[in-house]
Amino acid sequence: MIAEDFTADNVRRVSHAIARYAVRAEKPGAGILVGYDTRFGSERFARIAAEAIAATGTRVWLARDFAPTPAISLLVRQRGAAGGIQITASHNPYRWSGVKFKASYGSSASPAIVAQIETELAKVLRDGVPLLPPRSDLIHSLDVRTPYLDTLSGLVDWRKLRASGLRFLIDPMHGAGRGLLLDLFRQNGILADEIRGDRDPLFGGVNPEPIEPHVDALRRAMLAGDYDAGFAFDGDADRIGAIDRDGTFITPHQIFSILLWHLAGARQLTGDVAKSFSTTKMIDKIAAKFERKVWETPIGFKYICDRMLENDIVLGGEESGGLATKLYLPERDATVSALLLAEVMAWHGKRLGEIVAMLHCEFGEHHYGRVDLTLKNGQKERAIDYFASKQLRDYLDWQVVRREDMDGVKVYLGDVGWVMVRASGTEPVLRVYAETTRAATTKRLLGETTTLVRNL
Repeated sequence: MIAEDFTADNVRRVSHAIARYAVRAEKPGAGILVGYDTRFGSERFARIAAEAIAATGTRVWLARDFAPTPAISLLVRQRGAAGGIQITASHNPYRWSGVKFKASYGSSASPAIVAQIETELAKVLRDGVPLLPPRSDLIHSLDVRTPYLDTLSGLVDWRKLRASGLRFLIDPMHGAGRGLLLDLFRQNGILADEIRGDRDPLFGGVNPEPIEPHVDALRRAMLAGDYDAGFAFDGDADRIGAIDRDGTFITPHQIFSILLWHLAGARQLTGDVAKSFSTTKMIDKIAAKFERKVWETPIGFKYICDRMLENDIVLGGEESGGLATKLYLPERDATVSALLLAEVMAWHGKRLGEIVAMLHCEFGEHHYGRVDLTLKNGQKERAIDYFASKQLRDYLDWQVVRREDMDGVKVYLGDVGWVMVRASGTEPVLRVYAETTRAATTKRLLGETTTLVRNL
């Protein structure tokens, strides 16, 4: 939390450890990029990080303005830098902040890289940060906006988009994505407006996460303004949510499915699919139609990134709205996802909700839900043990036909769907996931599982 454990001293320690890692394992002569989001004090913490890195003799490029995390990732890769630091807490509440490290390939650091940085940090915590003379001569200003938008402008068919006459509304949720997609649309003759585009470190009193109910402001503005689709970004603009013309929320699972159907089908791009363990089974069915292998990973985008670095992956995604495509980087980027969704609508002449209905008609209905439970001591462990037990042969009205335990425990219930429990790796909660063929069944499954878990 800002000013409690997220302090100037701790940012200095972590940044020094990252610099030590870069000196030993990467290419320190190429330097490190530092960016920041719109949270309270982010630019000051970014300056502290830059100064700590420069003090080690490593060159630093410090963003001159707020920047999305994926923009820093892109520039790390384009400039051949040793890595990038982003000061952000992504989709989390305003009182939090953090330090993200992006590896030289322009995405999440692999578990192996994280382990090396943690080793360096342990040494820093043991020995302290050495008193090194400041090296302001090694800190340079970085224009993030221009090269980022220049790169993104080559991803979609602007002619089709202009001809469609579609009108979009963008909601950066007061975060680091403000103004970027709006400018890109307007520069290319696409009708677009933006709400919540000013800097507000309190994020207007909601979490900057593009899911319901936080997207209510976008829904209201869309319905009042007669837009064809709305796109919402989280605080550092790497996760996306969408609203259809009629106000329906398009879930991250549906966005993932729409983009896979378009990229593998209409655009006929080669490559397999990578998805996290908690993601909709509709992805498997679409991939099977286009004869693409599905690589399932533990939860966490770093595992999607690893798969994209090792294999030809046309699209990788996770349940939280982070998507990456081979057209760009092995990195989730909400602005890229929004551009591709706009292209899908122009290409096929259909609203997002109409495309979801088409997918349900062809591949069967998939209704997904998740609840996060804060529990008493021991309840998380008892819940996981309960669903992992081979003695559990029936659950509610359905037979347990199989279970998987890649990350948490997923129990398959006849031909109706599945339910899953998993302890969060970043928050003190138990997540309960479910996907079935009917919205009412999914709601019931989540509700009754919540009651059961609380009574364990």
